[in-house]
Amino acid sequence: MKLFGKVRGLRLATKLALVGPVLVLAPLFVLVQQVDLESVFVETQAQSMLRAAQGISVIFNGREDLFENLAIDTEDYEPIYATPLLRPVRLDGEALEWQDLAERTYAFGREQSGDASFTIAIGERENAIYGYMRVRDDRRVYRDARILRLDNSDQVRLDFRRQDSRPTRLAITSTGPGIVTAYDMDEAWQFAKSGRPENRVRGWLSETDDGFALEFRVPTELLAESTTIGFSFVDVDDAEERSIRAITQSLPTTGRSSFNLVLLKSTELLNILDGLGVSDARISVIDADSRLRAASGVVSRGTAPAATDGFRPATWLRNLFRGTQTAEQDAEASELIASQVIQSALAGSPSVERRNHELGFEIITAAYPIVSAGAGVLGAVVVEQSTDRTLAMQSQTIDRLFGLVLATFVLVMLALFAFAARLAWRIGQLRKDTGRAIDEFGRLQTVKLKREQKAGDEIGDLARSISAMLASLQRYTGFLERMPRTLRHEIHNPLNTLSTSLENLADEVEGARDSKYLASARRGVARIGAILQGLADAASLEESLRSETPEHCDIAALIASYVRNTNNNHPCREFRYRGANRGVSANIPDYRVEQMLDKLIDNAIDFGREDSPILVALNRHQDYLRVIVANRGPVLSESVAESLFDSMVSHREVQDKLHFGLGLYVVRIIAEYHGGRARALNLVDGSGVMLIVELPADETAATDFEQQLAPLDMEEPQRANTANIQGS
Repeated sequence: MKLFGKVRGLRLATKLALVGPVLVLAPLFVLVQQVDLESVFVETQAQSMLRAAQGISVIFNGREDLFENLAIDTEDYEPIYATPLLRPVRLDGEALEWQDLAERTYAFGREQSGDASFTIAIGERENAIYGYMRVRDDRRVYRDARILRLDNSDQVRLDFRRQDSRPTRLAITSTGPGIVTAYDMDEAWQFAKSGRPENRVRGWLSETDDGFALEFRVPTELLAESTTIGFSFVDVDDAEERSIRAITQSLPTTGRSSFNLVLLKSTELLNILDGLGVSDARISVIDADSRLRAASGVVSRGTAPAATDGFRPATWLRNLFRGTQTAEQDAEASELIASQVIQSALAGSPSVERRNHELGFEIITAAYPIVSAGAGVLGAVVVEQSTDRTLAMQSQTIDRLFGLVLATFVLVMLALFAFAARLAWRIGQLRKDTGRAIDEFGRLQTVKLKREQKAGDEIGDLARSISAMLASLQRYTGFLERMPRTLRHEIHNPLNTLSTSLENLADEVEGARDSKYLASARRGVARIGAILQGLADAASLEESLRSETPEHCDIAALIASYVRNTNNNHPCREFRYRGANRGVSANIPDYRVEQMLDKLIDNAIDFGREDSPILVALNRHQDYLRVIVANRGPVLSESVAESLFDSMVSHREVQDKLHFGLGLYVVRIIAEYHGGRARALNLVDGSGVMLIVELPADETAATDFEQQLAPLDMEEPQRANTANIQGS
């Protein structure tokens, strides 16, 4: 329990430093509410997109003609899907842009890994069809630019119909790795119709270990709304003879002679969507068979900050309270959500959902059904838009609010810390000033504090209250100091009268002098006189000390003589002296030394064992003298040792005479006035107590006097530590 009793609380500045961060909770709650408002903003955007999809669907309601112009049955063809390309395509013959289309790559040739076989992937982006063809060819034969006939070199052929329904045959040739050239061919695929290349078709050819790779682009303006397109590779192995060795075509697996169905878009639908002028959203029209008939616009991130822009408070808060989720982790779920939204709209129920885009941002997909005149479902309008524009505005608001909150919090914390530091400093100075007002022995040094007297706050009130308390305490202390002299003066005359009356009574009454009652009365009168004298001496001691003239005395000779006289006056006790007999001077009157010795000896007699001698010793240590009175008997506890030399303190358990606890207090006052001090220690062996009075040594004292104290198992006082202090 003592250990915990010494534990102090935290300082004001520390408490404010700990409590201060709590202040940030209030604005943090506001920021959290801003993050929670995200769902409200996004839901508002979603409903707005659904209404936009509804408005667009009204344009197509009842327009069966826009969905019935597909002149072919898709079941007669092997479909090659033109996958939407999310990134721009660079025509360089490399497969970097096509890695995501591995599942949409088609292989053709009797032996799909043999000579003249090829694989092809078709993509769609910005009103153009892109293709990446990888051909296996053990002998590459390029076109000879000097020869007009074009069927005498390796080439890729495209067979389709134009917008005006004219059949079109394009041969893509090259004189070597690099840029390729396309020509509109005659029916026999031998010569170009006009002799001029079709510059709208572009491409790049690069050689590979087992053949070459061709990357090309065909604008949709060359293609019809319902397009069947055939891809063929013409293999020529002999550079001299230049005859066609094999032709590999992308025919359906059913074996029909028609080519593959690639594009199912409606030009009129596309023109209508382009006229809407939507730049930050993608609008698609899906027919009842879940086929994409037209699409306009691109889903972009808008103004959302990139993840590499550094620390973004809004992003940090969103991740903190809502968690993070990558596009890779949610790719399958995103595709499923998009499919469910479309199927719900094709079933006649409008739907809107949030999902992750494969590039890592969130988009909203809203779908609304397109109905026919007979209330049937012709298809659906799908509107897709990124939430980044909405979230960007919210993020900007949160970022500004976060900066304002942070700056406010820092300023408030600095102000609070400065206020706490100032408050702690003022309280600390007031504590020091108050501590200096009373010395360690309880004597008043001042009656008015110097600090905070003019302050108008509570600390000023406290300082003025302490000053008023000190003034009252001084008046009361002065009253107590004057009381012994007043009592002595007032009681002295009645006491003399009582003493005289007792003497007269003894003379008048025969045999009264031998009366035990008269003797008891005389002892009482003497005790009262001694008490009054002791109180008067203690009260006037400091005043009398200030009026004394400094004197020198041979303290060694004085103490040696005093011990001899004490042995004569107390024959029942033994007193021993250890030290020099003469030649040790001190700047203190001899009667003050005797006064101290009287109090020390009285204390040793009262507490020492009767069968044990009392030791009085004098030694010198460096520049001061030690007067030691030691006795065997009860040891001192720590609390008793600290208050032993205070005024009005007595630790006698059984008293045969009245004590006011002024004896050792007188010893301390005399020692301190002459530049010394008084203290008490237990003996090293724990058998008793030593009282030590240290006085400055006179410079004329013998320099060879350096005596060590050893009897009664006592060592040098500096070797006696607090570990030897035990409870009595």
